Amino acid sequence: MTIEALNVLDPKSLISTFGVIGVYAIIFIELAVIVGFFLPGDSLLFIAGIAASGAANTIVGTHLNFAALLVGTPIVAIVGSQIGHYTGAKFGRRLFDKPDSRFFKRKYSVRAEFYFNKYGGPKAVVVSRFIVGVRTFVNPLAGMLDMTARSFFLWSSIGNIFWVELMLVLGYELGDKVKGSIDSVILPIALVVAVITLIPLALEMLKERNAAKRGEETDLQIFEREQEWHYQQRIATGEAVAVTGVSPAGARHRK
Repeated sequence: MTIEALNVLDPKSLISTFGVIGVYAIIFIELAVIVGFFLPGDSLLFIAGIAASGAANTIVGTHLNFAALLVGTPIVAIVGSQIGHYTGAKFGRRLFDKPDSRFFKRKYSVRAEFYFNKYGGPKAVVVSRFIVGVRTFVNPLAGMLDMTARSFFLWSSIGNIFWVELMLVLGYELGDKVKGSIDSVILPIALVVAVITLIPLALEMLKERNAAKRGEETDLQIFEREQEWHYQQRIATGEAVAVTGVSPAGARHRK
């Protein structure tokens, strides 16, 4: 294996190169540090499930221990999430007050905060596991917004176990039913992962489209605009502290 042969955004490449340890590492990084938002957590878990099935060698080119995935991956996800919560509690708003870069996108932190306000801490932590990008930022955000470590641990454990086990089992079941190369299952894999992870975003986009037709803004758009204004104000004044209170857009949904 050469460095050039490894693509960290390609689940099959990661699994073929590092096996179960690679799955653990990527899931941990995605949930523990905000620069991990771009990592392919959903598809990685799905392909890992296939790699543990009877069609593993044919489809993925390697075989993983299903028990190790089912037991170890949720634990890694929970630990990574808890570390993310700790960093948010320790560093606060300044963790998110930085310009966009290849490894950081402010829009995901803003959306994570919106969903946290809208659904309340427990539900937001669970639901975010299935929202690409947002799940990475919800962990430190929960710490920043003073969700207790004990409460976060409870709801993060529920969300991570459900998310991880569902994706693994779906991949495992599909792998046992499909014969052939990875090319023959790429479409169903893409469809299943997309349906599970993109529904929340699709619903929000539908709301935005309907609001645009009425000449209005959605609560998310209002919240994003408000947060961008606050961010620019903090940059202008050299502040790196949280804005006091919850914005009107967030307050309407705060539970």
